[in-house]
Amino acid sequence: MSDPTFWDDQQAAQKVINEANGLKELVQAFDQNEESLENAEVSYELVKEESDEELHQDLEEEVTQLTEALNRFELFILLSEPYDKNNAILELHPGAGGTESQDWASMLLRMYTRWAEAKGFKVETLDYLPGEEAGVKSVTLLIKGHNAYGYLKAEKGVHRLVRISPFDSSGRRHTSFVSCDVMPELDDDIDLDVKTEDLKIDTYRSSGAGGQHVNTTDSAVRITHLPTNTVVTCQSERSQIKNREQAMKMLKAKLYQLEIEKQQQELNEIRGEQKEIGWGSQIRSYVFHPYSMVKDHRTDHETGNTQAVMDGELDKFIDAYLRSLMN
Repeated sequence: MSDPTFWDDQQAAQKVINEANGLKELVQAFDQNEESLENAEVSYELVKEESDEELHQDLEEEVTQLTEALNRFELFILLSEPYDKNNAILELHPGAGGTESQDWASMLLRMYTRWAEAKGFKVETLDYLPGEEAGVKSVTLLIKGHNAYGYLKAEKGVHRLVRISPFDSSGRRHTSFVSCDVMPELDDDIDLDVKTEDLKIDTYRSSGAGGQHVNTTDSAVRITHLPTNTVVTCQSERSQIKNREQAMKMLKAKLYQLEIEKQQQELNEIRGEQKEIGWGSQIRSYVFHPYSMVKDHRTDHETGNTQAVMDGELDKFIDAYLRSLMN
């Protein structure tokens, strides 16, 4: 970073800074854990010498905090898969159900935004299509931060909500589904063979909020990859060129994800594993009525504090899932 030419390439410079910040965070966490362990050892010696109830309680609290910190540190260093450290592209798509499922998508949008902000991640909205009455028809976020993809890959799948619908005058219980797709944002140097002749590129006017210029020029970009019928859209920037660049990154991420899923499917066939694909294979259920519970069906981790989860407290669910991959 002290090199005079460091800032000549802004993107490359930012990549180095992000990597440096990730390493700093790792070292700082290690140092803090080492210091906490030494303090706990001192407290333990004191408790052995003096049978004091208050000292004993202090030691128990120190050990509890240290255990939680070590669990977080262990997970942090285990996020070593390819692209775990990358930014994440997160898409939400409501299932059938109109306004009800679109409102559920907006609730999940708020949940992930709050989770990301609490982590110190930056959230950018790449594409946003509002619902006709409420909620969102679809939304794409770019979540920037070290290990953003590593954490958020745990959220990929179908999320199910059971509640009394605020849109039903009869006060009946409704079940809604939203699909969450998560991909790593790929660097430009990733070698993916995307041929120009395989692309259909359309430009159109932005449908979201963004001021006079955004909504009166054809700055929004839609790219279709014809061989796989993969579609990406971006309307976050005023510049069509910038939107096209971001859309290409999103397309590469989706094509990479398709390749990974294809390889995984082949492995599952070799192993004889069968997994249902569809709305019946939700990864997590959020029940607001007749009782309060959020349960992850992959790990069986659950909590009765639905409000905390909707406010972004997802770490225990993410932790349980990522640890299940290690078994």
